[in-house]
Amino acid sequence: MRDIRVIPCLLLRDGGLCKTVRFTGERYVGDPINTARLFNDKEVDELVLLDITATVEGRRPSLEAIKDVAGECFAPLCYGGGVRSLEDMHDIFSVGVEKVALNAAAVEQPELVAAAAARFGSQSVVVAIDVRGGEVVTHRGTRSTGLDPVEHARATT
Repeated sequence: MRDIRVIPCLLLRDGGLCKTVRFTGERYVGDPINTARLFNDKEVDELVLLDITATVEGRRPSLEAIKDVAGECFAPLCYGGGVRSLEDMHDIFSVGVEKVALNAAAVEQPELVAAAAARFGSQSVVVAIDVRGGEVVTHRGTRSTGLDPVEHARATT
């Protein structure tokens, strides 16, 4: 029988965590530090932290917020949101994150995926793909790309 891995995904917005349904209807559900502690107690396998407004707002990842969560998280931590360069990834890894998730950057700069895997190791790079209506979307579902999700996934490996 296959082992089940538990990997919660936390959506970060304005310093707090929120819940969305299909990119809308955000509601505050807690703070990231206490939530990381809660998942430590539950002994999750990994934790994903996604800043859902960084890319839309055109800002870089908040290293201080990431560092705060990484400092409390016992499980491997994956971060995504606003990551646009190898320098961003280096900075994120330097504050204690084990993996970086690329979404819009993987669409807009597909070569970044291979460059990141070569520099940091393929185990440290995740491509997150948002899909709406059978099409890859970015920027919280507001930008259509015209890409087929399966083809996009194949192209990023």
